[in-house]
Amino acid sequence: MGRYVAQVSIPPPPPPRSSNKDKKGTSKKGSKGPTKAERADRYALYLKAVQDPDHEVEFFEQAYREANGSAEPLVLREDFCGTFAVCCKWVAGKAGRRSLGVDLDAEPLAWGKKHHLEKLTVEQQKRVTLVQDDVRKVCSPKADVLAAQNFSFYLFMERKELLAYFKAARRNLAPGGVMVLDMMGGPDCLLEDQNEPRKCDGFTYVWRTETVNPITNISEHSIGFKFKDGSKLERAFSYRWRLWSIPEVRDLLEEAGFARVDVYWEGEGDEGEGDGNWKITTEAAMDPSWLCYVVARRDHEAVTTVDHEGKA
Repeated sequence: MGRYVAQVSIPPPPPPRSSNKDKKGTSKKGSKGPTKAERADRYALYLKAVQDPDHEVEFFEQAYREANGSAEPLVLREDFCGTFAVCCKWVAGKAGRRSLGVDLDAEPLAWGKKHHLEKLTVEQQKRVTLVQDDVRKVCSPKADVLAAQNFSFYLFMERKELLAYFKAARRNLAPGGVMVLDMMGGPDCLLEDQNEPRKCDGFTYVWRTETVNPITNISEHSIGFKFKDGSKLERAFSYRWRLWSIPEVRDLLEEAGFARVDVYWEGEGDEGEGDGNWKITTEAAMDPSWLCYVVARRDHEAVTTVDHEGKA
């Protein structure tokens, strides 16, 4: 099975910072005691509704191997890592793997330490490094795979900002390394005041497009949760983005110095839903709402061995 895109027309983004006002639960009048919304952990809800670390790791492996033959990726850098669930899944998958999670926000990093990192063995925990800093920071170890998932880079709204990030990302990759981005688009993403509910185990996840400026492509979105007792956790997460196009992103990646940029599109099953098979393509149908991966490869640059600690 592929990602959540087969289940919801507009897939959700990662958890950013949000205000206490946004996180406040609401309930029906006359209810006694704390509501489910008031007791809810928004990061736990997000993890259940959105993330699929197993799939992410599987695709990262696929993208790296298709760029480098039979070579095995060892180091993952997860930019905008949030609760860094993927970092933990990466090191738990195989011995010798390391991961680096980078995020500006202390809150999700602290949540991840308690709920993800502590579930690893002591040896596995030593192979996870966390950095609370700007993702444009260049630091070691250099990565075989650098991932910016769940449309995180959409928060860069100016061309020069996104180009600077891509240039930094290239410097954070080992020779032969790949940067993996996911993107969403389609006409449905441009419709204002749209609610996309999806039932999950014990709650309903709601993705909402609030505003879209067609002149700038800057949009505002939010994630909320509804519960069976009638309570709601509205705007648990909120976002202000620029909806970048695939051609814009490809051009910027090439300008940043990447040797090759490929677009992966998901195949379709008998009922028109995603089948979980992602392949490189140069043509795709314009679905009302689509999701793809963009994979950019750093050249080996005449380096015969991958140096994860070097400055190349």
